[in-house]
Amino acid sequence: MAAIQENLDGANLFILHTLRQRALGQSLPLYLVGGPVRDAILGAQVKDLDFVLHGDAVVLARSLSEEMAWGLVVHPRFGTATLTFQDTAIDIVTARRETYQTPGALPQVTPGSIADDLSRRDFSINALALPLFDSNPRVLDQHHGLQDLEDGQVRVLHPASFTDDPTRILRAIRYEQRLGFRLQAQTEDLFRSALDNRAFDAVSGDRIRHELDKILQEVSPAPVLQRASELGVFQSIHPAWSKRLDFSQVGPLLEKAFPADDPLRPLAYLAALAFPLPPDSAAQVLRRLNLPGRHAAVFRDAQTLRERGPALSLPSLSKSQLFQQLEGLHETALKAVAAISPDPLIAQRLTEYLQELRFVRPALGGQAVVAMGVPPGPTVGHLIKKLRNARLDCKVQSEEEERQIVRRVLANRGGG
Repeated sequence: MAAIQENLDGANLFILHTLRQRALGQSLPLYLVGGPVRDAILGAQVKDLDFVLHGDAVVLARSLSEEMAWGLVVHPRFGTATLTFQDTAIDIVTARRETYQTPGALPQVTPGSIADDLSRRDFSINALALPLFDSNPRVLDQHHGLQDLEDGQVRVLHPASFTDDPTRILRAIRYEQRLGFRLQAQTEDLFRSALDNRAFDAVSGDRIRHELDKILQEVSPAPVLQRASELGVFQSIHPAWSKRLDFSQVGPLLEKAFPADDPLRPLAYLAALAFPLPPDSAAQVLRRLNLPGRHAAVFRDAQTLRERGPALSLPSLSKSQLFQQLEGLHETALKAVAAISPDPLIAQRLTEYLQELRFVRPALGGQAVVAMGVPPGPTVGHLIKKLRNARLDCKVQSEEEERQIVRRVLANRGGG
């Protein structure tokens, strides 16, 4: 218990103390489970707290919400509730057992014991629980997770684990690389068998994307992505994703361009995943993962930049032509591809656009050219673009030179 408290601070520490006192005072069969127990044993920072109650978790959560004025969201289908205090959220779950009617389907949930709840977990190192109602709690470890932590291995609890829930494939390599562990030998055999049998075909794109997002949000996503690429995980998600990127090379480049505190870093890694794909393949993967708005834009635009590579590398490309090639593409895609592009000229041009060209504007705006006699409508926009291109290509350097261009356009129209 002390090890967990030492690795907590702020709201999480207060929440744990509150639930611990409630469990002790009322002899509630309440357990801290999974990741926080694992991380405390490893001496790592504990971030997210998860609790299991052998009883009605929703009733407990409602009581805590009323007494402590914490936010509450109830998920009745699974008998779970999420409590929020300040900027921290914790889950309280009714102990349950799960059965899978078909491979890859969401589980059927029924109330169960803490033993049932731990048995439904993905890996032994996450099937650990600390009884908060015990005055001197000892870790409950029915599946030898403590030994696996000592041995540094990720092990599933039963042979059908990856078949029941193929998203565990992505979680397995995420934990393996984050913790510096390895897949236990039999687990790796089951892992490869699930990929060979196209386990992901039974899983929705939304669920795969959710797990992929967690990988991209890791402190160091590159080793996880490298491992996934080596094992053929991406190709199993979609056959079009067969071309492999060397994330041992790509990762350091992205992490230099997108520091650890940059919230756009996950999107940059998504751009790197899209970059090697041909156009049709990128569209197929995008649909398979059902990527939402900004994610879809970054994914699509990164691939677009690869497609436009030959044009972007032309020695004769003018600055206005470069602007036209890049205008409207997502900034994160541009910055990510600038970081990882194997062509230094393309990288240089993308950087020039990001740092300079995209900010170039003519001195004259729409109202000014209308005041000079240009009729309102599409002509104004075309003329503003013409003035901007002239600025980009250094054909004009002053407002008066822009006005001369407008006068020439008006004269030509009048003469026509």
